[in-house]
Formats: sequence, C-alpha cells, structure tokens
Amino acid sequence: MKKNMLLLIIVALLVVNIALTGIMMFSVLSTSSKTSKLIDGITTALNIETGGEEGEDAASIPVSSIAVYNIADPMTILLKKVPETEGGDGKDHYCVVSVSLSLNSESPDYKTYGEGDLTSYEALIKDSINSVISGYTMEDARNNQDQMKAEILEKVRGIFSSDFVLDISFRDIMFQ
Repeated sequence: MKKNMLLLIIVALLVVNIALTGIMMFSVLSTSSKTSKLIDGITTALNIETGGEEGEDAASIPVSSIAVYNIADPMTILLKKVPETEGGDGKDHYCVVSVSLSLNSESPDYKTYGEGDLTSYEALIKDSINSVISGYTMEDARNNQDQMKAEILEKVRGIFSSDFVLDISFRDIMFQ
C-alpha cells in the first residue's frame, strides 16, 4: 500500500511538472517573440537613420561602371621602427608601393571630382597612404595588407566626403 501511495505521489508530481513546464514554455516563447520583434524594429530604425550600409561594395557595382585611377609614381614609405629592446633589429625599413583606386563612374561625385582625373588631389591621397602605412612595422605591414587597404580607403573617402572610391589596390608592394 505504501508503495502505491508513493507511486501516486510521483505520478502527480510528474503531471504537475509537465503542466508547469508547458506554461513556462508558452510564456517564455511569447516574450521571446516580442523581444525579437522589438530588436528588429530598433535595428531597422537605426539602419534608416544612418542611411543604410556605409559605402558601396565594389562587388555590387558592374565592372563597366568601375574606373581605375593609377597613382603613377611608386611611393617609398619609411615604416615604423621596432626597438632592439622589443626584438627588432633597430634598422630603418621601407615599403615601396604603387597604388590604384577603383572609382564608381556612376556616382555623382565622380563627375564632381574631375571624371576620374584625381591628379589635383593626388598629394592628399598620397599623404593618407603614407600616414597609414608608416604606422605599421615591416612585419605587421606584410601580414595586414587588407587592414592597411581598409584604413587607407576610409581616409580617402574622408578626403572626398564620399564613397565613390570603391577600393584600394596595391599594384606592387615591396618591403626592405
């Protein structure tokens, strides 16, 4: 008799446990759904406020709409020195780089800034390239070329206050 009573209590507790778990699942599920909708609404509002994605991706522009501007002269840039106390050799290292800019020829700013002839802005562009690359050590510059390109692209876009510059390319890059 005691075993049957104990069995009945266990079964009753299992039924109560299942019922409470079901109630908890429905309440958490509805709250989770409402939270998800709220977060979606906030991200949509922020995306509208910032004007959507920042800059256009070169992959989304047809090749026929991309103009390439080559900076004619290669640039020789003094790299950041690593002190001997930090494992460096204490010598000056240089980077020799030739740079090309990919431009969106469909952008209104492309026409504003000389239909892709950026020779009058070349000094500003070179200064941006020099300031970014000179902040890297030789080892870091070799290993982080994509990061350098992204920083240069951001600075060049800042010069023109526009995103008609789609990409930065290193035609030749050498380290010494």
